[in-house]
Amino acid sequence: MHYNWLAKLPPLPEDFSQLDSPHALAAWELSQFFSEKGYHLELIPEMGDRFQIHNNIISGGETGLLYGAYAAIRGLLSGAPIPEESAPCYSLRMINCWDNMDGTVERGYAGRSLFFEGDQFAYDPARLRHLGRMMASVGLNVLCINNVNVHEPAQGLLGELLPDLSALADLFRPFGVRLMVSVDFSLPLRADLSTADPLDAAVQDWWSRVAALVYREVPDLAGFLVKADSEGRPGPFTYGRSHAEGANLLARALKPFGGVLVWRCFVYNCKQDWRDTSIDRPKAAYETYQPLDGQFDDNVILQVKNGPFDFQVREPLSPLLLSLEKTPLALELQLAQEYTGQQIDLYAMAPMWQEIFEDLPTNRIQAIAAVSNLGRDENYFGHPLAAANFFGFGLLAWNPKADPTDMLSQWIRLTYDFTPQQAETLLQSMLRSRRIYERYTAPLGLGWMITPHSHYGPNPSGYEYDAWGTYHRANHLAVGIDRTAAGTGYLSQYPEALQARYQDPATCPELLLLFFHRLPYDYVMQDGRTLIQRIYDDHFLGAQEAAELEKALRALPFPEPDRLVILARAAKQTANAANWRDVINTFFYRLSGIPDQKDRKIYE
Repeated sequence: MHYNWLAKLPPLPEDFSQLDSPHALAAWELSQFFSEKGYHLELIPEMGDRFQIHNNIISGGETGLLYGAYAAIRGLLSGAPIPEESAPCYSLRMINCWDNMDGTVERGYAGRSLFFEGDQFAYDPARLRHLGRMMASVGLNVLCINNVNVHEPAQGLLGELLPDLSALADLFRPFGVRLMVSVDFSLPLRADLSTADPLDAAVQDWWSRVAALVYREVPDLAGFLVKADSEGRPGPFTYGRSHAEGANLLARALKPFGGVLVWRCFVYNCKQDWRDTSIDRPKAAYETYQPLDGQFDDNVILQVKNGPFDFQVREPLSPLLLSLEKTPLALELQLAQEYTGQQIDLYAMAPMWQEIFEDLPTNRIQAIAAVSNLGRDENYFGHPLAAANFFGFGLLAWNPKADPTDMLSQWIRLTYDFTPQQAETLLQSMLRSRRIYERYTAPLGLGWMITPHSHYGPNPSGYEYDAWGTYHRANHLAVGIDRTAAGTGYLSQYPEALQARYQDPATCPELLLLFFHRLPYDYVMQDGRTLIQRIYDDHFLGAQEAAELEKALRALPFPEPDRLVILARAAKQTANAANWRDVINTFFYRLSGIPDQKDRKIYE
């Protein structure tokens, strides 16, 4: 077997007929651990997801009892403190799967879909119950099962495939997990309507009838997720309507049934002319949605990516998250390591998420979502250590103030039987992994220096003359984009305090320097090094640290088959880091003509 944080729990029973609710499941889970001195459950429905633990009594709502039981079990197995009371910061704690019904997973790095194959539902119920258990054990409660880029026959999830959707919902319900589906905004055209215009009365009536049909089959469906007018997806712009008008159409159809409409704000010009320096892609989401603040119905949630680009190694916080004061928001993170090593290179995400919340007031956010890193690989995550990211996201979705070191330490203790020294070695390796990866990839906030389409491995000009708006504009004199008032003006989208922080290169955080500023290669950094020397040094150091990381992992007694997978991927990361080092350093040396002061090998 492969190991994850549930490996030390007894397997779920084959006969699941008696475990038909979170309350019943909580009682069963506790009975496996506390046969001599048991915990008692006190159901208080109005407590919902909240729980209290006092004198061996767990009080909570139907799902709160289950979350309390898992909190007690995690504490028992890991030595972590068991909270006396706890409540989630966000009511919706969501996993967004990008699964297609042919079995493929867009940006999936852990194998094929857990839900679909051959354009139909195809799954192992035992595996999905294990997934439900994984989600419930860390407090996650919503699972969107299909790709936001909705392809045939996934449109049938709101029609002929509803009985299958209902059966899947039944499977997850005991774990307190509600399903959500991604929907195609143009779906009325599939039903032979002549338009999908959100202000057309026939379209409004059609969506209302579809929603009624869906909720008759799946009465606890969380709602719909929509990607519209983005990267070729249909949307309200087709009909000259705003995104508020488009979102409200669907929200009003869902409203009678308690459903929410989650509307992704990933909207930008993906056919930009690289010659036109007046267009700056990071400005797009703010320009589209900030003028609409207050125009959305109360069951619309705008889902905003953590940064203004697209899950790069380092981005500033999206200014849209700080500017919408009248509209419910969901923060979108990415578990799938699309630009961060694709679950090959080790990359512990919890430290990055902590940085996001340093500038993000939690009262601005009502929900949180992560793009899934799940797949049909035996260990669910491709890389066994990527399980820590799923685990950490759940704990962070419950409490965004959770400490990354504590989360990773708990996961290690739950997953492997290591000595304290071995556990510390793995912990430090994981804590360092994000900065190691960052050092040997795109420097100082640039991003996008990756191989087009696959998004793995270095290609510094791969997207430079393409239509996606992902430019670094490096030439023989300078590199970076000026996003101050003298440049694209993007910086003006931030509150004054952040504008002041980023405006001056001398006060801008160095790891974001080239995101906000265009600088010459001889620009002197805070430590006295020139910009070009800092680029060289980071890439040499990152490749060295990747090799050291592999050595540290090889010294740990991982059980099989985890060890085989971990070490194979660590070796690939070491080679990958060396390739990044050589390609990026050579790219900048050829542009600048400035040699490395330490006379290390840079190819001509």
